[in-house]
Amino acid sequence: MSVATFRAAVVRIPGGPDSIEVIDVPLVEAGPGQVRVKVAAATVNPVDLGVAAGVFHDLGLVHQPDRTGLGWEFAGTVESAGPGVDLAVGTRVAGMVAGFDRDYGTYAERLLVSVADVAVVPDGLDLIAASTVPLNGLTATQILDLLGDAPVGGDRLLVTGAAGAVGGYLLTLAQERGWKVTGLARTHDEEFVRGLGADFTADAQPGWDAVADAGAMQQSALALVRDGGRFVGVQPSAQLPAERGVAVSAVVAHPDGSRLADLLARMASGQLQARVHAVLPLDQVADAHRALAKGGVRGRYVIRP
Repeated sequence: MSVATFRAAVVRIPGGPDSIEVIDVPLVEAGPGQVRVKVAAATVNPVDLGVAAGVFHDLGLVHQPDRTGLGWEFAGTVESAGPGVDLAVGTRVAGMVAGFDRDYGTYAERLLVSVADVAVVPDGLDLIAASTVPLNGLTATQILDLLGDAPVGGDRLLVTGAAGAVGGYLLTLAQERGWKVTGLARTHDEEFVRGLGADFTADAQPGWDAVADAGAMQQSALALVRDGGRFVGVQPSAQLPAERGVAVSAVVAHPDGSRLADLLARMASGQLQARVHAVLPLDQVADAHRALAKGGVRGRYVIRP
């Protein structure tokens, strides 16, 4: 009897886009507290390029013996539910999977995931748009958890990479926490940044009360924080040492179904923008990686398995 399978994009020996393969993976039933999702959309993120290039293998964060899966976020429909799960088959959901050490990720036709890590997609929000929210939206909210509310008398926040996915969410969400937000981006992104209610700069000078380094500028972004200010980075594997009394931390993005539900509701109501650059089939994952690596892409590449 033949074994049911699904297709997934993986790397066996990481070496960039050319090392990505689409293989058949045996289908597994959902266990207690899990759902099996038929994936409709999975978004390409810079971290995926790092996995395919072997960056996280070299850091000792990947220990898969045969292959490593790609993709962190997804949207789709519940295909089956394990014991203790009250989500009905056919429910539209989105979510993320965390960590690097897994044999397949969200670039796949099927996905097993904890029901606590998904959120129901609101009516009226399509699954392509929903797939762009989990990783970067949760990263932004978790950066703000580390920053906290704006303190009285010290509320000037600079967001680097402000026209990117995480940066764009931060521009909106940080204002709700009382921060006076300025986005650092290229000159041609000024209209986008100001359109989200933030101030804009293409050439930031030192002296900011806090910096949210969505652009992963690292040391050069830390230098922009005033003495005694706050800095939150996005590269926990290369967290910067504290200096000049600056409180330094780095976000480690993790699934959070309830927070994700709020973010999806905000996108459905128009408070948050969906920015999709192109939708490609699973067989063209490598092309999406090559295009993203060139830089300058505004909006997301979404894989439709």
